[in-house]
Amino acid sequence: MRRDDGGWNPYLAGALSGVVGILSVWLAGKYFGASTSFARTAGLIEQLFGPERVAQMDYFIKTVPKIDWQWMFVVGIFLGALISAVTSGSFRWQAVPDMWADRFGAGSAVSRGVVAFAGGVVAMFGARLAGG
Repeated sequence: MRRDDGGWNPYLAGALSGVVGILSVWLAGKYFGASTSFARTAGLIEQLFGPERVAQMDYFIKTVPKIDWQWMFVVGIFLGALISAVTSGSFRWQAVPDMWADRFGAGSAVSRGVVAFAGGVVAMFGARLAGG
């Protein structure tokens, strides 16, 4: 299964992700999760401007805003993706992906950003609603 674009084979990458997920549970007793880390990041940022407000919020009383393994997991996802893209030769700065440009036009970077942000909000809401 050769890739002409220099990218990783998706089957190999998926299998390796599965192995890492299994090892995470087996060795650390923890499931992968990222949604809580985003909420904690919001709490960390808000603590800079209004620590007394954060201390009174019910959510942050039970989920203290802190840098923990889940937060570092999200940082690791970013760094791992960056290293993967650079080493495979597929890294490039691109405001509008080719697939989006083919469908909606190349000059729609703002609309692409709005749609990406809205999709992120929906995904985060769904993840939090489902308990992470």
